[in-house]
Amino acid sequence: MFRIKTISALQFRNYASDTFHFDEKVTAICGKNGAGKTNLLDAVHFLCLTKSYFGKSDLQSVQHGAQGFRITGLFERKEEEIAVELILRESAKKELRVDSELVPVFSQHIGKLPVVFIAPDDISLIAGGSEERRKLIDSLLSQLDAEYLHSLIRYNRSLLERNKYLKSTEPYHLDHALLDAFDQQLVQWGTLIDERRSAFFQQFIPKVAQLYGDFSSQMERPSITHVRGIPGADFSALLQSARQKDIFSQRTTIGIHRDDLLFEMDQLPFKLVASQGQKKSLLFALKLACFQLLTAHNQFEPILLLDDVFEKLDADRLNQLLKYVTKENNGQVLLTDTHADRMRHALDNISVPYQSITI
Repeated sequence: MFRIKTISALQFRNYASDTFHFDEKVTAICGKNGAGKTNLLDAVHFLCLTKSYFGKSDLQSVQHGAQGFRITGLFERKEEEIAVELILRESAKKELRVDSELVPVFSQHIGKLPVVFIAPDDISLIAGGSEERRKLIDSLLSQLDAEYLHSLIRYNRSLLERNKYLKSTEPYHLDHALLDAFDQQLVQWGTLIDERRSAFFQQFIPKVAQLYGDFSSQMERPSITHVRGIPGADFSALLQSARQKDIFSQRTTIGIHRDDLLFEMDQLPFKLVASQGQKKSLLFALKLACFQLLTAHNQFEPILLLDDVFEKLDADRLNQLLKYVTKENNGQVLLTDTHADRMRHALDNISVPYQSITI
């Protein structure tokens, strides 16, 4: 089993200096809006993946009036204890230590402490832009495949430099040899990412479809298609053919950064024709497919963080979700709600032991 046993937060958001102990497989965290429930879950995410789940900058996570923060946690993985410490210094330099040893490259830590987060705003995975869906896939694949993460970091760095050059230089003064060099880097890193994503979706999409059926009483099933940002076999040739378009638009228009997942129902956009219940079913199918793949890869369940799901689900879907994550799986679950009675009733209804933390 993999779990977090304790976590301490110093000058982290609304926590001046607080420590929490997690003694049960399921922990119910209750408190009013703004009390810090979500911040506690995000502190766990910081320790597992070295950054906020919500895309906040590190400086935004420093308590008001303070300089820097420290989060420490004690994990247990297959009977081995792992101490993790993440520090943001006053200089804004971030440091990560595992068992007191400095981790020089944060990417080396990704995947060691697997985690899946489900938050209210995740509905943007269904209704929002393609960037949100790529973030989901990249976060999962980065925990599964160190080579993928290595390539993604370098691809994004090359893409940023290429776009910056396109925006900062007049078209007639562009150095095409330099653009060739950028293209070569994009092809080097992007080809591996494209191959790994394509292979991954062959597993992922059927799992999502199966889980959607489990969470939805509807007979209709959405179709899910991987739309590749490299619409052809020769990435290098595609970049060459799109160069004039890129110069005009001042950005790179071809590449894996344009990938998307297309959701449809009866050949129409899913987000336009699906009910709210269907959208929620698809959201949870996406997240729990991530959960299943991480479990299969590691041979133990990731930590599952559920933030305010009680506000977003009807009783039947909530009951199905809680049974799945607390009774059918052996992983640790931390979940939050504003109403202690509602949380207690839901967990008592499925007869699962749990501990309660009030913030």
